[in-house]
Amino acid sequence: MALEVKNIKKQDTKENINVLERTQQTIEIALEKLRSKSGMYELLKEPLRLMTVRIPVKMDNGEIKVFTGYRAQHNDAVGPTKGGIRFHPDVTEDEVKALSLWMSIKCGITNLPYGGGKGGICCDPRKMSFRELEILSRGYVRAISQIVGPTKDIPAPDVYTNSQIMAWMMDEYSHLREFDSPSFITGKPMALGGSHGREWSTGLGVTMITKQAAKLKNISMDGAKVIIQGFGNAGSFLAKFLHDSGAKIVGVSDALGALYDVNGLDVNYLLDNRDSFGSITHLFTNRLTNGELLLKECDILIPAAIENQITEENARDIKAKVIVEAANGPTTLKATQILTKRNILIVPDVLASAGGVVVSYFEWVQNNQGYYWSEEEVSEKLEKILTEAFVNVYQTSIEQKVDMRLSAYMVGLKRLSSAIEWRGWI
Repeated sequence: MALEVKNIKKQDTKENINVLERTQQTIEIALEKLRSKSGMYELLKEPLRLMTVRIPVKMDNGEIKVFTGYRAQHNDAVGPTKGGIRFHPDVTEDEVKALSLWMSIKCGITNLPYGGGKGGICCDPRKMSFRELEILSRGYVRAISQIVGPTKDIPAPDVYTNSQIMAWMMDEYSHLREFDSPSFITGKPMALGGSHGREWSTGLGVTMITKQAAKLKNISMDGAKVIIQGFGNAGSFLAKFLHDSGAKIVGVSDALGALYDVNGLDVNYLLDNRDSFGSITHLFTNRLTNGELLLKECDILIPAAIENQITEENARDIKAKVIVEAANGPTTLKATQILTKRNILIVPDVLASAGGVVVSYFEWVQNNQGYYWSEEEVSEKLEKILTEAFVNVYQTSIEQKVDMRLSAYMVGLKRLSSAIEWRGWI
């Protein structure tokens, strides 16, 4: 008999503080550890700029619906800001702010010449037609056009956005500026200046990081039992890459429920039959809830859905040896403390999911120079950057005697705070 199917949702616990506040707390501790100058935290705890826009769209039924969108630019002391645009019904101002802070840290960890940016529109693209999505995408670019550009702020895909939406946005920006601007945005189709590897970059990056973490715990990837919560773009590619590396994918989930088989799931069947939003579990009757999946036995647990999935309430029951955060903010601060005491290695989101922004950087570089790399070159360059970032964060955690989350923030903020001091802002 099938278990009740529930949507992935944010855990409702007393520790589930605002995601922005949680990020700010970690930034403050990291800056204290770095002995940063007075005033540094006050500058970095919020984006330098936040634009809120309203976008009218004539829907297919003739109704005019007005959508709210945001674009946050955390800090541009190192270089132009960089970050994705998400279309999701739960997008909020605080979430976009927090995501822009995380992007600054990701860029610092991987030594990219960027600060963090992030954008979002509060909408449900699953309930919108192709035409409605195009009008919304173009309207968003018109609304934020004065603060973005190849040397100002470079957008990219994120949750529920893709290469088609990036193409519409690039086309609209090019019309506004009256010249072709491929380096305005990344995640584009190959025909419009996209890079090899951009579609699978986050998934491949998480795979590379997962292999590094497994080595630290003496886990062989050949036969390693892996659970992946979330089967969207990142989660599905991640399942393929890990499966191809010899791992046994024993659990996956989507917004409708979860699947688990200790003997391993048929990954190729799941990939061939998922829909465009990553849904697959509706084809099965023996479903679990997402919460139940997190507590199943495995070697490596990879939350690749949304924030606040591992909390104080379930952290003591997690059976994994390694947690690799492919999603943004899936583990709360109290859960991190509990898991660290249990000697479970947590690879934080700002490190684990950095592959996307690295290959976005590659695309921007290729657009600017008009010379394009092969898929092999992109993969090799990505692995070099991510391996160096992982080693740097891990060594810092050992030297400073802190968990890898705090270590990642320290590494990510070090160059940014230095750039701010050199500019004389503080």
